[in-house]
Amino acid sequence: MYIKKILWAIAIIGLLVAAYFGYYVYNAMLSPNTSFNNDEAYIFVSKNDAYKDVRMQLEPLLKDIEGFDALAERKKYTSNLKAGKFVIKKGMSNNDIINSIRSNNVPIKIAFNNQESLEKLAGRISNQIDTDSTALIQAMTDTSFLEENGFSNETALGMYVPNSYEFFWNTSAEGFRDRMLKEYNRFWNDNRKAKAKTIGLSQDEIMALASIVHEESKQASEQPRIAGVYMNRLRIGMPLQADPTLKFAAYKLPEYKNTIIKRVLNKHKDIESPYNTYMNAGLPPGLIAMPDISAINAVLNYEKHNYLYFAANAKKLGFHKFAKTLSQHNVNAREYQRYLSSQGINK
Repeated sequence: MYIKKILWAIAIIGLLVAAYFGYYVYNAMLSPNTSFNNDEAYIFVSKNDAYKDVRMQLEPLLKDIEGFDALAERKKYTSNLKAGKFVIKKGMSNNDIINSIRSNNVPIKIAFNNQESLEKLAGRISNQIDTDSTALIQAMTDTSFLEENGFSNETALGMYVPNSYEFFWNTSAEGFRDRMLKEYNRFWNDNRKAKAKTIGLSQDEIMALASIVHEESKQASEQPRIAGVYMNRLRIGMPLQADPTLKFAAYKLPEYKNTIIKRVLNKHKDIESPYNTYMNAGLPPGLIAMPDISAINAVLNYEKHNYLYFAANAKKLGFHKFAKTLSQHNVNAREYQRYLSSQGINK
């Protein structure tokens, strides 16, 4: 009888232990442990993060951070972090959360346009993925990479076609650069290559001209007409005389550092630079800024006409007046110069 009581006691204790263990497992692994009200929350884990850094992001999102710590230690997550952007859904258990932040790296959308240089592009991208601008510049300007893929320091900016793209947040600088090369080659499909061949310009030349067109006008509707003016000038050997190239050349000089040129003057036409298209015939050696896709397509599909000149339209700002003769152009240009003077814009 005494032995039976002992056995019953042992059995009851065993059941209690099993129940407690089951309760512990349920709470530690399977019970909901989120404290936020939105449907989802996100954490970002850098390649250099330690568990304490992840924990700091998780703590305000969880009801019981200590319970999470215990399971994370048991599942060896604390010593085996994965970099990336991870989603935590409302009502997830500790086990679900660990599985998600261990393997469910979700992509992000990044976007860029109108960057004036690789340095500014690197700064914009470094704010969107987990790499710094210095590493990006080093990757973008790597001599071996540029030579291997047919680019130079002057044309390298043209490899980055402005758009929105999906990337993983933990993409490296080299990974970003290599992906953009693939996007560039995808952009230059057979149709665009055929159009470039038809008009007699290389891809680099198309990009250089598109950068000028884009700086001249942000109006997609008139970009093909402006491109047509420059194509007419190239065809007859007339200098492009593009004011944006003078600004680009000026900004390379110390005296124009941290300044904004609002009015192109005759002194700017005397700047010694391969980008001075008043002094030098033909296209400049590279891009003066990043053109939108609309400007690239405007060059590839330029409007065929007899215009050789255009000037900003003082009565419709943002647009231009086009002329076939120099005398008519001078009338249009003087009208705009008078407008600038009336606004006190003298430099």
